Amino acid sequence: QVQLVESGGKLVQAGGSLRLSCAASGSIVNIGAMAWYRQAPGNERGLVASITSFGTTNYVDSVKGRFTISRDNAKNTVYLQMNSLKPEDTAVYYCNADIGVWRGVKLGLVNYWGQGTQVTVSS
Repeated sequence: QVQLVESGGKLVQAGGSLRLSCAASGSIVNIGAMAWYRQAPGNERGLVASITSFGTTNYVDSVKGRFTISRDNAKNTVYLQMNSLKPEDTAVYYCNADIGVWRGVKLGLVNYWGQGTQVTVSS
């Protein structure tokens, strides 16, 4: 069994900063790409940032220059540093990861989601 557990979400004023963390635990063989998504009320869940196992990053245009995704492979953890926060960043932030697990005698890549952490930015 594998779990992704996010932390770090809270209420912050516009212009402030937050760091989200997501730790993977369980029967993990390896971890591929990791990512952060967000979903605001009435909106679909959308990609915020992603990072490959080699450290290549990708960001949605609206957060470029403000958010930084990073990972600590030794801790099976991905981070999202969010600076210069805006009210429109308010959303539930979800962690996502492709995780290698044993399925019987075969190694398979399974996509997992965390439970989400609320980020609220007040104006």
